[in-house]
This record gives sequence, structure tokens and C-alpha cells, in this order.
Amino acid sequence: MVQVDVFWSYAIGAGFGVAAARAAPVPAEGGRAGLADRYFSTTVLYLACLFGPSGIWLLWRFTGWETMHAATAAADLPPWLVAGFAITNVTQGVAGYLATRALWRAGHRYLAWLQMPLGYLAMFFVLAFGWDGTGYRRFFAPTPDAWRARSLDLAAFLTSDVAITLYAMGVVLLPPLLWIQSSWWIRGYRSAGVDGPGRARLIVLGLATALGLGLGSAAVAAVLLSRLGLPLGVPAVALLLAGVLHPRGPAGRLAAAFHLDPAAERHPLPAATAAA
Repeated sequence: MVQVDVFWSYAIGAGFGVAAARAAPVPAEGGRAGLADRYFSTTVLYLACLFGPSGIWLLWRFTGWETMHAATAAADLPPWLVAGFAITNVTQGVAGYLATRALWRAGHRYLAWLQMPLGYLAMFFVLAFGWDGTGYRRFFAPTPDAWRARSLDLAAFLTSDVAITLYAMGVVLLPPLLWIQSSWWIRGYRSAGVDGPGRARLIVLGLATALGLGLGSAAVAAVLLSRLGLPLGVPAVALLLAGVLHPRGPAGRLAAAFHLDPAAERHPLPAATAAA
């Protein structure tokens, strides 16, 4: 969806970035990420050749659903918006990658890892709450007519053309994403002589980060805002996120499963050990 893809792209780029940082903490060419850095170029290729086109496909084919029913047909969209959407599907992922690598180089390894679940949390919050509390209803309304009817029919959505297209895109997008990121983590463990998680466990941990931490936190936050209203809901959500994202909270435990030490949020990286 147009409103969430900027956060999704950032989360994807951050996921690549932290895995690449573990595999090769010091980028090629003097410490600056560029196309000579194969991890960076792989990230850009994934965003430009797989993730970006999937968004344009959905926008063209299901304009109402892809815009959360802010528009009903492709003709309603100004060309600059479509071009901007295509560009940000790549640039936001690049931003996530670069931010994560920069934080890692500065010694903020937990904060670097946290960029990925934060991106997914923002993405799922927009899907769940939207801008007016109807995000999930907009998501589960596959057509403009279904949205105008204000009916919530999960069975109809799960068998709709939108859902079938999403299933097919998941088959194309997810396996290479999970395989590449897990491969980079494994490469980093081996180069550092660390007995880290295997591929299957890394994939499970990646899904738990996105769906458990990101989606779970977003869903609870949306419920709190809907039930309590903004005056009480905002402080409640702030407390929720402080507890979830604390190094000793669920996020910290997940980071530890990746063999990161959330308690050592910042530590020096001497030149002799920077590539460890």
C-alpha cells in the first residue's frame, strides 16, 4: 500500500543492513557504502527489481486497495505521485541500509538491529490504525465497493483477487529476502568464529521480529488508541513501546537470539577488531 511501503522498504533495507554489518562490518572503499560494496548493491537490486515493481503492480491493478481507498482508479492519481511512490520504494530501503550500517559502525549495535523491527512496527501500525482508526478495515476491503459498504468480510478478502496476488508476490519476495539475510548472518558468525543460529532458526527469528515484534506491537498500539482515545492512548502506547523496545524487553531478547548484546548498546570498535 502506498501509505505503508515507505516504512516497509525502510525495514527491508535495515534488515539487509544489519545482516551485512554482521557479515562485513566495514564496507568496501574506505568505509562508505557504494555499489562496490556487494552487500549494498544486492540490497539495491532487491529493492529495485523485486520490491519496487510489486508495489507498482498493485497500484496499477488495485488502485483503490493500494491507496487504502483514498483513490478509486489509476486515472485519479497524479503522475508525480506514482513516480514518487516508485522512487521511495527504493530510496527508503537504501536509507534503512545506510542508517543501520552507520549505527553499527558507531558501536550502536542494538539500535542498528532495532531499525528493522521499528520499520515493521510503523508499517503495521498504519495498516492496523491508519490515520483515522480504520486502517484494518481499509486493508480487508479488497474493492472500493467493499470499502463503501463498510463491511468486514475476512473470507471474501482471503479469496479476493487482491489476496491471491499478494500470495503470489509473497512467493516471489520472501524466499530471496529470508535466504539472503540469513546467509549474511551465517557468514558473519563464521568469520568471527561464533557458533550462531542455523539458517532455519535465523529465518524463524526474522519472521518473529517482523510479525511478532512489529505486527504484535502495532496491533496492541492500535487497540489502545482506539479504546482509550488520543489523550490516554498516546501515553499508553509510549509506555508500551518503552517496555517492548527496552534492551531487557521482548526486543532485547530477540536481539540476543541473534547473538547481539543489548546491554552493551554502545562500545568501541578498535581498528584491529572492526572486521570481526
